[in-house]
Amino acid sequence: GVRIFEDLVSSKGGKDIVVKAVGVVDASADTVFEVILNPDPQSRYEWDTLTSDLELIESVNGHYDVLYGTFDPRQLTWWQSKRDFVFSRQWFRSQDGTYTILQLPSVHKKKPPRSGYNRTKINPSTWEIRNLSTSTPTSTPRCLVTQTLEINLKGWFKWRNNRCPHFERTIPYALLNQVSGLKEYIGANPSLSSNSFTTIIDSKVSEFSGSSSEFEDVDEPSSDQFYDATDDSDDDDESDGEIEIEQDKKIKLKNISWAIASFTKKKSSETSDLNSSVPSVSLDPGQFYGSMRKAKDEADKNCWSSPDGSGFMIRGKSYMNDSMKVKGGEPLLKLIAVDWFKVEDCAAEVALHPKSLAQSAAGKKLPFILVVNLQVPAKPNYSLVLYYAADKPVNKNSLLDKFVEGTDMFRDSRLKLIPSIVEGYWMVKRAVGTKACLLGKALTCKYLKQDNFLEIDVDIGSSSVARGVISLVLGYVTGLVVDLALVIEGRDAAELPEYILGTVRLNRVQLDSAVPFE
Repeated sequence: GVRIFEDLVSSKGGKDIVVKAVGVVDASADTVFEVILNPDPQSRYEWDTLTSDLELIESVNGHYDVLYGTFDPRQLTWWQSKRDFVFSRQWFRSQDGTYTILQLPSVHKKKPPRSGYNRTKINPSTWEIRNLSTSTPTSTPRCLVTQTLEINLKGWFKWRNNRCPHFERTIPYALLNQVSGLKEYIGANPSLSSNSFTTIIDSKVSEFSGSSSEFEDVDEPSSDQFYDATDDSDDDDESDGEIEIEQDKKIKLKNISWAIASFTKKKSSETSDLNSSVPSVSLDPGQFYGSMRKAKDEADKNCWSSPDGSGFMIRGKSYMNDSMKVKGGEPLLKLIAVDWFKVEDCAAEVALHPKSLAQSAAGKKLPFILVVNLQVPAKPNYSLVLYYAADKPVNKNSLLDKFVEGTDMFRDSRLKLIPSIVEGYWMVKRAVGTKACLLGKALTCKYLKQDNFLEIDVDIGSSSVARGVISLVLGYVTGLVVDLALVIEGRDAAELPEYILGTVRLNRVQLDSAVPFE
């Protein structure tokens, strides 16, 4: 009942490939999450033949830990010595109850190389545990468990093409078998599903999981093109992407959203939020300057651009009735400049700085400027400041006007950020995801409304989960292309369809290019 898939995108370049094992387990996501995180050797050895002998070295904030493990590779005949390893785990839970666990090889001062053991690295991997809907409330809970793994490309293809019968004696194969081990172990121990576990993750893990509308699944085409690992053809056979759940229900594992998107209308950038009766003001990029330069082309590095909104799915006109989302259109506001600062503590109220774009002669002539200051915790700290401008005044009593002139509570409840890693390390893509997040509910936001601008200071360090994710992102940032979109959430027919407020694409940012903020 477990299938293995490979990512054809990752196989086109590089020395590693991303594969995944997928299976349906007869238990809730909570139960499976607890079993995976439990380091107790006695119970773990029942389903995990490789990383069952674990010792907890360090635990941080209830959502991150470091473990040390050993194993005797007697079944791997060409290894003569015992092996040991150190790896870290980071986990979080989204609003829909889906758990994500990130596992990376690590080092720790408490566990230096050990005599008699050969230190090895466990392959980088992730777990995703998602509840499945059941036919009746009394039915046995079920969840879809996906383990994604990075392995050597050469060794994988030898096994895939039946030229390496010894793949079954490797670490990647043992790790991929953990899903089937879980399935059998939980199936043989039905009492696990009824046990009341002590929660391993504390409340800080769910800082991204506040109100019921705080997170949304963004139905968009996936950038990961996974295919059945044993299928040597290039044909995209849709039946290969299904796992039967019930006789009349199936879960499709490949790009369901393509079908949805094909039946939706693209949202136009025309909206009543700006006064169309007033002549437009020129937003010539040559008038505005920031410390980060604008991209010359897609291959450019350490720069920014502003993509259209077609890569983001937002609420359509009939969303309140059918929950359908549509592709975004052109952003309402134009991104005119980006500042990239390094700071000792944190940079706040940057729009009041004498050298800020908002205080420049050109900036003061604009009808409206939205300043978004993303405060990035690191050593040193950074601030990414985005300047969005309207070429016409904001209409009174429009949704944008209510947001600009409204209370902080209203702003916290409406501004959404949608992320997307366009290019970059696969694990960073898993960590960041593509879920729309209500910024004011997940993070601490402070607002400054003066003259013709509104500044939003977003403290990413106010969430322990966000700090962990941003730390991972910064480690790979020079190889990432990141898209962000801002949306004001629409909650009734009068506020729908939603529109993209503004976008930014950050191309392979260099940390040392940040300029001091004084």
